[in-house]
Amino acid sequence: MTQDIQPEPVIATVGDAGQRTDRFMADTIGTLSRSRIKALMEAGHLLRDGVVLRDPADPVRAGMRYELRVPAAAPATPQGQDIALDVLFEDRDLIVLDKPAGLVVHPAPGNEDGTLVNALLGHCGDSLTGIGGERRPGIVHRLDKDTSGVMVAAKTELAHHALSAAFASRDIERAYQAVCWGVLAPTTGSFDGAIGRDRRERKRMAVISNGGGKHALTHYRTLDTFHGSLSHVECKLATGRTHQIRVHFAHAGHALVGDPTYLRRIPAAARGLPADARATALDFPRQALHAARLGFVHPRTGAHLLFETPPPHDFQDLLAAIG
Repeated sequence: MTQDIQPEPVIATVGDAGQRTDRFMADTIGTLSRSRIKALMEAGHLLRDGVVLRDPADPVRAGMRYELRVPAAAPATPQGQDIALDVLFEDRDLIVLDKPAGLVVHPAPGNEDGTLVNALLGHCGDSLTGIGGERRPGIVHRLDKDTSGVMVAAKTELAHHALSAAFASRDIERAYQAVCWGVLAPTTGSFDGAIGRDRRERKRMAVISNGGGKHALTHYRTLDTFHGSLSHVECKLATGRTHQIRVHFAHAGHALVGDPTYLRRIPAAARGLPADARATALDFPRQALHAARLGFVHPRTGAHLLFETPPPHDFQDLLAAIG
């Protein structure tokens, strides 16, 4: 494994002041593109006077010391790692597992290893390498890092092709459980709103009302409510867009408890909770979302398979605390 040459730290002058930091660093270093520096900054690899600076557009400040720390190059393909998996079913074609919250599905900047892909390669061995692609072998769908629940991965090209087609055509049964702020009205219904990149914050998704987004449809039903302030819901996806449930619920004014991306302020509904329940809900460290059910047709046998898992302990503890 090789590593890029580490650029020397630079002190900004009065003549440098005011320009974008990523452009300043690219012009100063000369060997890295602006897009590369932007990605490195967003991943937390630039220090300004010893403090991480993540905003590539931040104006340069005269007299400040800028230090870019280029990480070691990642392997061209993920490596197998000994990471425990909660396997629900496995045969020659596929593996079904209960993914814990906190586990990233595939390598990406900032998460080059310790992912589900690394765990699958360690579990399945070299037979999985390259199935469906070098960087994401076996992956036919994904869950967000902090979403728990049932996932299926392909172990053969036959399974990868068939499962990918099934997800693309929505010929998959998927149900999630979530805890959201407020009480939904009606208590059973659907959110139908196209989803695309947030035009102001590119790392977020948003409901796009004037074209440009992709059709997204989420069905929900309320399982329980708590103090008129929180709801335990089941969601079924008719489409599969990035962050779909999280975006639809937040757009409707019912952001998921603990959502670090779409819950930006203390909800007004929190005022209706007893003190202990309010503290538990506000301190929940991840989006309260669990992929509870996954059903599909086996690509080789044609048998219909259905897998269900209860929410993990932290989710159940949340329900108990707010009940």
